[in-house]
Amino acid sequence: MTTEVYLNGKYVGDVENKDDFLKMLKTERRRGAVTTNLNAMYDDRLNAIFVESDRGRLRRPVIIVKDGIPTLTEKHIKQLQKNELGWNDLVQQGVIEYLDAAEEENALVAFDEKDLTPEHTHLEISPLAMLGLSASLIGYGNYIQSSRFIISARNLRQSVGLYAANYHVRMDMDINLLHYPQRPVVTTAMHDIAQYDKHPSGQNLVVAVLSYRGYNMEDAIVLNKASIERGFGRSTYFRPAASEELRYSGGLMDNIAIPDKEIKGYKSEKDYRLLEEDGIVFPEAKVKEEDVIIGKTSPPRFLSSLDEYSLAGNVRRESSVALRHGEEGVVDFVLVTENEEGNKLVQVRLRDARVPEIGDKFTSRNFQKGVVGLIVPATDMPFTSSGITPDLIFNPHSIPSRMSVSYMLEMIGAKAGAMNGRYIDGTTFDAEPEEAIRKELISLGFRENGVETMYHGATGERLTAKIYIGPMYYLRLKHMVANKIQSRARGPIQLLTRQPTEGRAKEGGLRFGEMEKDTLVAHGASMLLKERFDSDKTVVPVCENCGIIAIHDPYKNKRYCPICGENTEVNDIEISYAFKLILDEFKSMGIYPKLVLKSKY
Repeated sequence: MTTEVYLNGKYVGDVENKDDFLKMLKTERRRGAVTTNLNAMYDDRLNAIFVESDRGRLRRPVIIVKDGIPTLTEKHIKQLQKNELGWNDLVQQGVIEYLDAAEEENALVAFDEKDLTPEHTHLEISPLAMLGLSASLIGYGNYIQSSRFIISARNLRQSVGLYAANYHVRMDMDINLLHYPQRPVVTTAMHDIAQYDKHPSGQNLVVAVLSYRGYNMEDAIVLNKASIERGFGRSTYFRPAASEELRYSGGLMDNIAIPDKEIKGYKSEKDYRLLEEDGIVFPEAKVKEEDVIIGKTSPPRFLSSLDEYSLAGNVRRESSVALRHGEEGVVDFVLVTENEEGNKLVQVRLRDARVPEIGDKFTSRNFQKGVVGLIVPATDMPFTSSGITPDLIFNPHSIPSRMSVSYMLEMIGAKAGAMNGRYIDGTTFDAEPEEAIRKELISLGFRENGVETMYHGATGERLTAKIYIGPMYYLRLKHMVANKIQSRARGPIQLLTRQPTEGRAKEGGLRFGEMEKDTLVAHGASMLLKERFDSDKTVVPVCENCGIIAIHDPYKNKRYCPICGENTEVNDIEISYAFKLILDEFKSMGIYPKLVLKSKY
């Protein structure tokens, strides 16, 4: 029986002995006779061999195993340590090969060298190699539920830290920079490989696992005010603004300068007060919303052939860059340069100091994320018998259901590390054992299970339960209240629907939908419900005879129906403008929307 062979999804022929063909293909690849970018898989359901050599496939390196013995020997390892061999040499010698997801279906990969049997075809270089960069930075990762482990890795990418050492000469969008980043006490092998010390993104805190007056329920956390004043979680937010002088047809051009009072759309002298002679704001200026940071004027938008010669129509318009609604900060850096076309380009970077506040988001490296529910003065925080006050209070109810045992292991590990002045190795699958850390804690004079006696901060009473307390590596995430807080009473509306504009930057309203309406119905707050749905209230005249929206002529002070004329009764009704709009759209399609009016009383 022959087996079909497909190369990159295209049928290329048949082979009689599939096993010999696959063996020959892999041998030639390991010898270097064919490209190492080739992978082959046999699908027994289709009785077909799929050979892939396309780009864009995810492939990973594994050690080749022959007859239950890995081809990577002690000799190779010694040569690697002496730098006599490199990674590419191992690939060329057929010691290591790259498998894609398809070929791995035909392979049996051993997790560890002690697990090897004659059936195994490959061996993991290290169990840590199955994880990505973010995931391998998490300590004791094999003690977390797998789905939460993936989310933890995603949280790490949202943390505030030192993203690039040359941040002061860069113009990046929405950047946060942590002021005092630290290396964690519980590290992994990846911290050294990735040189994490050069770009850390968290801080070591003393964490107590207990409930505090209900302010840390539902994942919220309680922070020590003294810790914030000493610099915990302090960061700077950077945002750039840019403007360029564009050229238009007819030789007209934008002009970056302080706008003249004659131009169309001139704001007010107060808005331009921070601009220097060249029309650009000066560094270290404190700016608030509506303040202009780059003054600019543009030629009129729609010039007809006659307008080009008239003085009246040739008034320039205002097109300055001003701070949007809700923004403020300090001008950090001003750059004047040219763009690709050789036109003047001005970039201004703003900075805003951010101190942790209620509503800011923090997380440990074990998917225990939460927002700040309360900031407590140090005098009211609980303390241990040795006088240690926690920087953060974490809710104990977050651990049992989520089964994040790694959180508890990291805490006792960091406690032993902090007291002994060393880093604890928490590498996934290869961490320091819990028993050894427990013995170390006993030798340091602590209880082996990490709990301590604590006292009430306000009354000084001893707490009945022993409290689990220890150092922990916490990350501040980029989701901050200052970037998200939104409120509105009145403001701009859309031209078409007359409903509030959308989005925080446009001073938009908050959409109050069907489900939100149900909450007010359940509360019996009917007047509030009425007020919420009045955002586009309008009064329209309606003909009582035919039910069509009538016409009101303010000049003649007359009301008449477009169908029945003036000899009919017209009444005003309150409806939402969006409803009036859909009635107009029905009429445009030739559908007759008749409104049948009834008296309220």
